[in-house]
Amino acid sequence: MPRGKEFNARLASVLQVLYLIFNEGYSATSGDDWMRPALCDEAMRLGRILVGLVPDQSEAHGLIALMEIQASRSKARVNAAGEPVLLLDQDRAKWDRLLIGRGLAALERAEQLGVSRQSYTIQAAIAACHARALTAGDTDWSRIAALYRELAQIEPSPIVELNRAVAVSMASGPAAGLEVVDELKDDPALKNYHLLPSVRGDLLKKLGRLNEARAEFERAASMTRNVREKNLLLDRARACTG
Repeated sequence: MPRGKEFNARLASVLQVLYLIFNEGYSATSGDDWMRPALCDEAMRLGRILVGLVPDQSEAHGLIALMEIQASRSKARVNAAGEPVLLLDQDRAKWDRLLIGRGLAALERAEQLGVSRQSYTIQAAIAACHARALTAGDTDWSRIAALYRELAQIEPSPIVELNRAVAVSMASGPAAGLEVVDELKDDPALKNYHLLPSVRGDLLKKLGRLNEARAEFERAASMTRNVREKNLLLDRARACTG
């Protein structure tokens, strides 16, 4: 087992790799399937082993909390045809309450151990806001936006800002969210990131700017390599009539 600075650096790398594995399973970057559940399961298995090896490390608990809470939605994230179902449209009765309970317990442990919340623990706290909401309408979007602001302070990132924009739009309206998104339009880090035009398209549609929304959804579809996601985005583009 490494010690001191070497331990911290290697632990951070292990946590990052586990989350990359999980994310590839949760939202496949390419191929015909929206999810690859075996990768999520393997990342969680390794995460639980890691927590057993370093039980006093808050971010290890934070990561397993994040993965388990997110994985709890797996059965609701696709329909019978394997097509994606967006978060606000999911049947929350299909969410795995056992995984949610385990994830919330791990989040509590992470917050007990940490002097201040770090990246995975904050992200787990965001996921917990969704898990605790019995319906989409019960979601505490103001708290989620505040948590994204907290995350941005310790891990500045245009992707964090994009996620914050979604929360802002839900808490304060699509115009407020679009204002945040438009500040990111020319960020080179998001040049090929399909979720930027996808989010912008969603906000434009809510504002009734349908022609602009359709163009954004089509642009997002051209940028993703996942077949299921491409079809979803093209469907959303076709729905923008007028």
